[in-house]
Amino acid sequence: MCICMSKVAVKRRDRQEIIIGILKSTKNGKIKTHIMYQNKLSYAQINEYLSLLTGNGLLEPNTVKQGRIVRKLYITTDKGNRYVEKVEEANKIWVESPSTSACYLP
Repeated sequence: MCICMSKVAVKRRDRQEIIIGILKSTKNGKIKTHIMYQNKLSYAQINEYLSLLTGNGLLEPNTVKQGRIVRKLYITTDKGNRYVEKVEEANKIWVESPSTSACYLP
């Protein structure tokens, strides 16, 4: 019996992709656990990114009381929304520009 495993190319996400994913997922407000699962991050990673994004004013933590339960929601700020728009604009330029991979300098 032979078990063949196909090689699946798994592309690692860079910091910018993770940040954009977090900012997009928190437009309407989300708790930390939902952000973590939706963006496939570990507990240590989500804490690092939330600290970075709140520290730079891209995310805003808000406390919401639902009955006796108090939850901390993270919401994308206007600055965060502008950041997402600018990054997506820049990505669109990269996709639309002609490939220069055939040009090599000696």
